Amino acid sequence: MIMERATYRGRWDVPELPGGVLRESCRTPLADKRRAEGPSTISVSPAPPSSVPARPVITRVREAIAARHYSRRTEKAYAGWIERYLSFHNGRSAEDMSEVEITRFLSTLATRGKVTASTQNQALSALLFLYRDVLGRELHGLDAIRAKPSVRLPVVLSREEVLRVLRHLHGLPWLMMSLMYGAGLRLLECARLRVKDLDFDRGAITVRDGKGRKDRVSVLPAALVVPLQRHLERRRLHHRKDCTDGSGHVELPDALDRKYPNATEEWAWQWVFPAARVYVHSPTGQRRRHHVHESLLQRSFRSAVRAAGLTKPATCHTLRHSFATHLLDFGYDIRTIQELLGHSDVATTMIYTHVLNRGGRGVRSPLDQP
Repeated sequence: MIMERATYRGRWDVPELPGGVLRESCRTPLADKRRAEGPSTISVSPAPPSSVPARPVITRVREAIAARHYSRRTEKAYAGWIERYLSFHNGRSAEDMSEVEITRFLSTLATRGKVTASTQNQALSALLFLYRDVLGRELHGLDAIRAKPSVRLPVVLSREEVLRVLRHLHGLPWLMMSLMYGAGLRLLECARLRVKDLDFDRGAITVRDGKGRKDRVSVLPAALVVPLQRHLERRRLHHRKDCTDGSGHVELPDALDRKYPNATEEWAWQWVFPAARVYVHSPTGQRRRHHVHESLLQRSFRSAVRAAGLTKPATCHTLRHSFATHLLDFGYDIRTIQELLGHSDVATTMIYTHVLNRGGRGVRSPLDQP
């Protein structure tokens, strides 16, 4: 499960160090006295094993998330909420707190933080993971305090509006945005495409490790076959130069780089849309290229929306919403669209049927009656 990044930072007057680290005081009167007297000549024997402090709870949380193969974004979101929960209670140990402290934290998020229901539920999920999966404690009554999320319709552009936005894009942003709209891809799904995921003969795109760590197959737009092939030709020449310079490596999923050491340089595993800069992978010393960063596409899309004169609050994800809505408008069935989008529940896909309705469920106003 992939969670959205949490953006709320509360103000609960907790003293913090730079970087959001809670300030802790470890000084004692005895320590101050010894510090004033200077270095001690008394040898101190090592502390017994029973007094060695346990690993920090955040470290245990990250290890538990990694063991379950959750995404990095889920790890970042959960760890962030747990750190804020501990800071809210002045650094108290998580083992010493229970339902009362959790309820107080979540209530403060809603009343003082004014967070949305989905953000509050994300914080609750993080705390449930902490107690149930990391600390091994069962909590009671917390599922009942889940906030009821608002039902909001997604922003959708008409086909004419999509074309207007695309006309203000050029080069790599145009190609990637066109692919996102033409195949219904999420932003990161498009950025993480590898050469082997494009099947020009079948007209298909294989989306690997999408939301919920699921693979799926979507359509490869025929209008993008030639631009993509030309892009890959230029990219292959660049990759050969990288290999000559010793920087033609790429990150592989899971432990494939240990199983197939030479695969990091193979053309099939290269990113379709690589970053311009090379970085050094510390564990191996390899010079690698990451895929293009999503912020580049987000900035380009915002500029194109403004240049197109649109007033809708459109984002890159709006192209995916538009893809689904336009397919419904063309007469494709909801199950087919569900598979192309990779939704686990058809109810998620059904939201686009409400977007498609014009003028309030397609009703004609009595004022417009002849």
